[in-house]
Amino acid sequence: MVDYLIVGCGLAGISFSEIALANNKKIIVVDNDSQNSSKIAGGLYNPVILKRFSEVWQAQEQLLLMNHFYTDLEKKLEIKVDFKKPILRKFFSVEEQNNWFAASDKPALAPFLSTSIITKNYSGIDAPYHYGEVLHTGYVDTAALLENYKKYLLQQELLLQEGFDYDTLEVLSDSIRYKNIETKHIIFAEGFGMHVNPYFNDLPLDGTKGELFIIKAPDLDLDVIVNTSVFILPLGDGLFKVGATYNWKDKTDLPTEEGKQELTDRIKEIINCEFEIIEHFAGVRPTVRDRRPLVGTHAHYKSVHILNGLGTRGVMLGPAMAKELFDSIENGIPVQKEIDINRFKLRKKK
Repeated sequence: MVDYLIVGCGLAGISFSEIALANNKKIIVVDNDSQNSSKIAGGLYNPVILKRFSEVWQAQEQLLLMNHFYTDLEKKLEIKVDFKKPILRKFFSVEEQNNWFAASDKPALAPFLSTSIITKNYSGIDAPYHYGEVLHTGYVDTAALLENYKKYLLQQELLLQEGFDYDTLEVLSDSIRYKNIETKHIIFAEGFGMHVNPYFNDLPLDGTKGELFIIKAPDLDLDVIVNTSVFILPLGDGLFKVGATYNWKDKTDLPTEEGKQELTDRIKEIINCEFEIIEHFAGVRPTVRDRRPLVGTHAHYKSVHILNGLGTRGVMLGPAMAKELFDSIENGIPVQKEIDINRFKLRKKK
C-alpha cells in the first residue's frame, strides 16, 4: 500500500509529491500531459500585484517556503530551475511614479518595492519616466522542472503515464483502490482537468486562458524582467518570453489570432525595436473567482483530497498550499478558511 496516489504532475502535483517524499511517504503519481498550463506558464514569482500596487496574499510566507523548496529540488534533480532576476515596472507618467512611492510607504509593500528609481537605459526600450524595481523576484523554468521531475519519477518507478480512469476508483472505508494500487489517500491536482472529476466538479474553477510568445529581438538589450501590461523575460541569445493574455471565455489551449494581435500590440507599447514571433502557445490556468486556491478534503470521503486553483501564481503558491494540505491530512491542522473548499457548497458524489 502507498500513502498517496497523486493525480496530476504540474506545479500542484509536484509540490505535494515533494512534501510527501520529504516526510518519508510512499507515493504514486498519475499524469498523461493533458494539462499544459504549468508547462507553458511564464513561471514568474512576484510578491506585488503591479496593476493595483498591492501585496500578493501571504507573500512573505510563500516566498520563504518557495525558496527552500526550489533550492532542494535543484539539488535533487541536479538542474537549475530557479533564476533570481529583478522585475522592473516601466512607468508611463509622473503620476505612476508617485503611485509607486505611495505604495512603497505601506508596511506590507515596503519589503518588496525599492524606493530608488531605476534610470538605466535599455537598448530597444524608450522609458523617459524610468522604472521601479520589485525585490525578491525571478522566474522558475517550469518546462524544465516538469520534464526533469517526471524523469525522476520514472527512474524511481513512481509515475504512471496514463489518463486517470475515475470509473475504476473504489473509495473504501479505510483505503482507496485504483486498478492494482491500494492507497491511504488520493490527491487530485489536475488543474483545469478538474471539470471532469466527479468528486470535485461542482467547485467553481473558472479557468482563464493565457497566450504567450517566444520572440527574437536582437536589438533588445535586456537582462531584467520588464513588467507592464505584459512581461518581457530574457531567455538569452536575443530570445524573450512575453505574456500573457487573459481570456475568461475560451477554454481551449489553442493559440488564437485575437491573442496574437493583443500581445503584439502590447509589446509595441513597451519596446521600440523590431521583433519576430518564434513561438506562440496557450494554456488554461486553473483560476477561481475569489482568487484563492482550492485546498481540502471531500465532504463525504475523508481520504479524497484536492489541491487546485493555483491560477497565475502557481510557482509561489504551490509549495505553501501543498504544505497546508499535507499538514491537514497528517497532523489534523485545519487549512486556512480562505483556501478551504468548505467555503463552497460541494454536492455528494452521485
